[in-house]
Amino acid sequence: MLLYATDHGLVLVSDGRSLRLPDLTFDALLQDAAPLATLQAHAAQAADVDGTTPQVLRAPIGSQDVWAAGVTYYRSRDARMDESRDSGGATFYDRVYEASRPELFFKSTAARVVAPGGTVRVRRDSTWSVPEPELVLVINAAGAVVGYTVGNDMSARDIEGENPLYLPQAKLYDGSCSLGPAVLFTAAPLPSTTAIRLRIVRGGSVAFEGETTTGQIKRGFDELAGWLYRESTFPVGCYLFTGTGIVPPDAFTLASGDEVAISIDGIGTLTNTVA
Repeated sequence: MLLYATDHGLVLVSDGRSLRLPDLTFDALLQDAAPLATLQAHAAQAADVDGTTPQVLRAPIGSQDVWAAGVTYYRSRDARMDESRDSGGATFYDRVYEASRPELFFKSTAARVVAPGGTVRVRRDSTWSVPEPELVLVINAAGAVVGYTVGNDMSARDIEGENPLYLPQAKLYDGSCSLGPAVLFTAAPLPSTTAIRLRIVRGGSVAFEGETTTGQIKRGFDELAGWLYRESTFPVGCYLFTGTGIVPPDAFTLASGDEVAISIDGIGTLTNTVA
């Protein structure tokens, strides 16, 4: 079941039908112990979407916090080590990749999340910035992973590489987080072959593209959610980025006007333009 947020409320796409759910919110769903069952119950009574009414996609989130896990792919470990070698911080990333405790950090408030089709930003004081395409876990208030969406974790590689303590400035700023186009609610675990793809188009031509799979993530999804909820409560649930396995070459940096498209099998494509 794919749940979209639109300017006319939530829309559920299931079994080839698009159903309007006017009385449901992401906050209510993620406070629920069984959101999939709740969706199915609402779907049984829902009306089909009126195809003549234009739908503008919103970010598929309520008032949840957005957090992120880092260095969960070996490729990400290598990239972080390379960019921070001169600062002496390279060993931190090697250690956290092997450690039992993952790197977790706050990424965004819900109000700051950019919608599908919206504009993401590069920091004005960064000269080396990239998108980080990631699978995002949707976790309910009880700490259970109940869904998945697509995320763009915009990152200033030069700022983080200068000093690991600058990570919040490299990761958390206006226009640095995008989610969408929908949340996949499912009781089945994602196959390890689930593909994550990144394509960056500049001036009508492909400037970079890459692909990985969720099977390359070192840590389990329940493991990551468990660490996040270990000493923190999230009354309306939480969204958690799971790290990136696609890193453009060091010579690449985003430019204004670039179109960033991130696709994940079974969920869809999140497209944003760089401001």
